[in-house]
Amino acid sequence: MAFGYLALVLHAHLPFVRHPESDYVLEEEWLFEAITETYIPLIHVFEGLERDGVEFAMTLTLTPPLLSMLCDPLLQQRYDHHLSQLQTLAAKEVDRNRHNGHVRYLAEHYVQEFQAVRDTWERYQGNLVTAFKRFLDRGNLDIITCGATHGYFPLMKMYPQAVWSQIKVACEHYEEVLGQPPKGIWLPECAYYNGVERLLADAGLRYFLTDGHGVVYARPRPRFGTYAPIFTETGVAVFGRDQESSQQVWSSEVGYPGDPEYREFYKDLGWEAEYEYIKPYIMPNGERKNVGIKYHKITSRAASLSEKAMYDPYWAKEKAAEHAGNFVFNREQQVQNLFNIMQRPPLIVSPYDAELFGHWWYEGPWFLDQVFRKSWSNQQTYKTVHLSQYLQQEPTQQVCMPAQSSWGFQGFHEFWLNQTNAWIYPHLHKAAERMIELSGIEATDELQTRALNQASRELLLAQSSDWAFIMRTGTMVPYAERRTRSHLMRFNKLYEDLLGHNVDAGWLDKVEQIDNIFPNIDYRVYRAVYPQEA
Repeated sequence: MAFGYLALVLHAHLPFVRHPESDYVLEEEWLFEAITETYIPLIHVFEGLERDGVEFAMTLTLTPPLLSMLCDPLLQQRYDHHLSQLQTLAAKEVDRNRHNGHVRYLAEHYVQEFQAVRDTWERYQGNLVTAFKRFLDRGNLDIITCGATHGYFPLMKMYPQAVWSQIKVACEHYEEVLGQPPKGIWLPECAYYNGVERLLADAGLRYFLTDGHGVVYARPRPRFGTYAPIFTETGVAVFGRDQESSQQVWSSEVGYPGDPEYREFYKDLGWEAEYEYIKPYIMPNGERKNVGIKYHKITSRAASLSEKAMYDPYWAKEKAAEHAGNFVFNREQQVQNLFNIMQRPPLIVSPYDAELFGHWWYEGPWFLDQVFRKSWSNQQTYKTVHLSQYLQQEPTQQVCMPAQSSWGFQGFHEFWLNQTNAWIYPHLHKAAERMIELSGIEATDELQTRALNQASRELLLAQSSDWAFIMRTGTMVPYAERRTRSHLMRFNKLYEDLLGHNVDAGWLDKVEQIDNIFPNIDYRVYRAVYPQEA
């Protein structure tokens, strides 16, 4: 009998970046890098565990924008070209370094790795959703949803129709793609406000995740803190993040990814190779970029980029296994201690951004693989579960009201509302008011229906919390500002055209091809009446 449970949760999300109007847009490579470095390596981990008979369970968010992009033929075609370029460059690197033993060894490592990615990509015919769905159907994964475009709910709560639309559109899209309704939802940025649970219950969702203090400061105070979920009065369960296990992976000071043996993210061949040699593999305008081939390890915190030593995947893999063993040992101790205090099995909820594993922390998938293997074979203190499994096994929990919270800076809302991005919210709120107004129109023809549906898409895309996040971090800010403005401008043109009974059919055709997310959306979703309005 296990004394407790470990629930690993990976949040796989990227903003909707798709530009058929351009031959090349750098930001589309966010998806391509994540496919190569995170999503396919995760599939390899799951397939290896299945092959070796290792029992495992995990919760995985696949957000609606990510699902849409993974299923999109244009992006699949562009990724195929991107991967071919990577494979060509890696092969050239083997030849170029034929007299440089260690670099050749690393180049050969990349050749093999990219070929394994290619084999998996072709085996699933370019649609990785089918791979994840296979493990959903087998019961290993509990795939959950998110807001339709990762909108930040607490800053939308004055328009409950807008929050409802983020939730309802996400649930409908999930069912269209995966063939069943979602059981849970990752609240975008883990941001909770009082009342959102009523909307989640109306949408048929069984649980959501929030940051630890959202549970710890619930009313009344939960007896078991974050080590058991709480139920809201609607019956929707709330899972809080465990700080101890999160810190061991996330922390820049004590977290595993900063180990000197691991690959250095910021030293990339795209910036270091001779210009004429690397030119065919960087941006079409000749600007350098990361290409994904990296030859150096972190070495030490004090080392500058020029002082980094050569990377060795063999020793890095050994270090990942060592860290996995440490993680498992610490969870055993944590679970045993908590069980002795609680006198019931504790639940350790360990949520992370999926892109940490493989993209930012190259060895992350190796670490996860070893965590599952060691959890299954080396200990009997805890059992790995996904969150739906846990609720089935432990259906009785304390009823509390969670505290307003997020997992951003200082645990509240200031990361998404500050001097860098506050300007967007008056425009988003006005657009929400206008969309609620448009939802009362009874469309009289197909063109009007299409325009109303496109207006709802443009509002959802403008509401993405990714744009406010990017503005706050200071990276790729012009792109985030451009995306926010373009979606709002398209929305406002549709609004004015609809009220003026003068929809531009040619322009609408073009916009529908560019912003083609949620093909079956129904603008009437903004009409709903909510319990708090009754």
